[in-house]
Amino acid sequence: MPVFSVSETVINLLLVDDHPMIVEGIRQMLLPEPDLQVVAQANGGEQALKQLETHPHVRVVLLDLSMPGMSGIELARAIRAGWPDVRVLALSMFHDHTTVAEVLEAGGAGYVLKTASRTELSTAIRQVAVGGTYFSQDVADTLLQCQQIAAGLEAARPSCITPREREILQLVAREHSNLEIAEALFISERTVETHRRNLLAKTNSKSVVGLIQYAIRHNLLA
Repeated sequence: MPVFSVSETVINLLLVDDHPMIVEGIRQMLLPEPDLQVVAQANGGEQALKQLETHPHVRVVLLDLSMPGMSGIELARAIRAGWPDVRVLALSMFHDHTTVAEVLEAGGAGYVLKTASRTELSTAIRQVAVGGTYFSQDVADTLLQCQQIAAGLEAARPSCITPREREILQLVAREHSNLEIAEALFISERTVETHRRNLLAKTNSKSVVGLIQYAIRHNLLA
C-alpha cells in the first residue's frame, strides 16, 4: 500500500463518475490548481478499482454516489478494504440523512455537493488528502440533524425501560386496567399509575396508543 506524507506537494486524484461530461468538467475546473493532478478516471466502480491497481500513487478518489452497477457507497467500502491509505471524497446532488450516514459508514472522508465552487472543491480535496474531513455546509447541517435524531433515540432507547415497566407495558397493550395490573403484579394502583407516567415520559409518547406503537417498534410485547 502507498504511504503518503504531508510534505508531498502534488495530490494525485482519481475521478469516478458514469457521466463523462461530469468527469471532464471536474478535470477542467481543477486545471488552475497546480497541486491537484487528475492522473486517472473511471466511469464505474469496477474500472475505478482497476485504476487504483495501476495508479498506486492516487491519494484522493472523487466519486459519484449514484452509479449503475457498483454504487459509490459500495466502491467506498471496497477502497477502504483494499487501499486504506486512499481518501474518499463523495460527490452528489443529494444530502439526505440516509445517504450521508452511509458515506460515513463506508469510510468516506468528505462529502461535497456537485454545486460546489472550484474553491470549495479544492479546499475539500486538500483537507481530506492530509487526513482531515470536509463536508459542504448543507451536508454538515444534515449531519447535525442526524446527531440530534440519534441523541433523541438514545434518550428513549428500550434499555432504559425496567423489567417491571416492561411487564406493565405488556399488560397495558392487552387492555388491562390499572386495577387489573395492580392485582396481577401484587402492587398498588398508585404504583401502576406511576409506572405508566414514567413509560410515557421515557418513550416520548403522548397516549397509550403511542406507547403501544413504541412497544411494537422495539419488540417489547414478546
